[in-house]
Amino acid sequence: MPTYRAPYGTQDILAEDQPYWRLVTERAEELSLRYGFQRIDVPLFEDTSIYLKGSGEGSDFVVQKEMYTLQKDKGQSITFRPEFTPGVIRAYLQHGMHAGPQPVKLYSIGPIFRHDRPQAGRYRQHSQFNAEIIGEQDPAADLEVMLLAYNLFRDLGCRGLRFQLNSSGCPECRPAYVARLVEHVSAFEDQLGETDRTRLVRNPLRLLDSKEPGMDEILDGAPHFANHLCDECGAHLAELRSYLDALEKPYQMNFRLARGMDYYTKTVFEVWSEEIGAQSSICGGGRYDGLAETLGGPPTPGVGFGSGIERVILGLKATGVQPPPLAEPPVLIAHQGGRTKLQAVETAFALRDAGIGVRLAFAWRSRSLKSQMREAGRHGVPYAVIVGESELDAGQVTVRDMTAREQQQVPLEELESWLEDRLAK
Repeated sequence: MPTYRAPYGTQDILAEDQPYWRLVTERAEELSLRYGFQRIDVPLFEDTSIYLKGSGEGSDFVVQKEMYTLQKDKGQSITFRPEFTPGVIRAYLQHGMHAGPQPVKLYSIGPIFRHDRPQAGRYRQHSQFNAEIIGEQDPAADLEVMLLAYNLFRDLGCRGLRFQLNSSGCPECRPAYVARLVEHVSAFEDQLGETDRTRLVRNPLRLLDSKEPGMDEILDGAPHFANHLCDECGAHLAELRSYLDALEKPYQMNFRLARGMDYYTKTVFEVWSEEIGAQSSICGGGRYDGLAETLGGPPTPGVGFGSGIERVILGLKATGVQPPPLAEPPVLIAHQGGRTKLQAVETAFALRDAGIGVRLAFAWRSRSLKSQMREAGRHGVPYAVIVGESELDAGQVTVRDMTAREQQQVPLEELESWLEDRLAK
């Protein structure tokens, strides 16, 4: 057994899984650019107060102490990002994007860190694809981020996709609804677990999303937020639903849907896939119209989502999606040691400089040509170039077509063009 292992709740992404990662990230970037989003990369860590103020002290990873935080000199505290949005809004304000044309459409791909209980497709360090539309109140912006997520998963091959939709209201209508919810749940307070007792005080809306035993029965009679929205929030939800209906996108109103950050207003949504099973959400997001103000900026509406890439890959594997393999070098160069090895080294790097992928057969002391050809077979290269003593004297190499099992002599000076011609076909 190895002495060291990856830290609990983390994973190594091995070579065999890299095609899935390439497939997801390249498709996410391609769609983002098609929708008019631009990439932004923010630091892996921020001042801790950005998450305490931005995500909210009632957010799950604050309440449940899931943040990785370091205390530095002079009282400075930094936290490895548990989510993208507050850092993106901080960058939006810091670099004056709020003073330019609106909206600003940004996407990010990278790791986030949460010290929670690892589960299928979710690790303490996992990667997210994140997209934001900042500076726009139009429900069509909500629709755009929702469809960016939905169409990504559809194009990747996920099946049984459906939106879960709810509204979390606004500062005008939320207090009255929260009071009704607290009143309802408080009647069952003696039946609540420790987590839900905390939520009842610090973030009552998260009670709706509770997975604690007995909560399904308690919430059966709870009020639905969609029935207690102010006129503006009700109109916003109705317009968004009209777009989904017109585009015939599958969705259902889910009064139990609540997101884990305090900043959400109006739209909250998830994308579910039937391929993952009970933990069926592969994406979640919503509107956060007050976040920029919380971080010291002007009133700025915004909407976005985050999707764990590991979770998407889990869905692809469950669906049986096979990503295209990553490109392998099509040529292996074998030799007989000595001066033929020197020529093999020179030829390998010359071909690589010309844009042809090459494997060089290593042989520190001695290694038979038979062994080197077995290596070519293992890697499935179409062509093996053999540098032998007699060939070198004649200024040639032997090229073996590994598929046709045929070989011929090729002048060294013509090898590059010979391979380019064959590989192009």
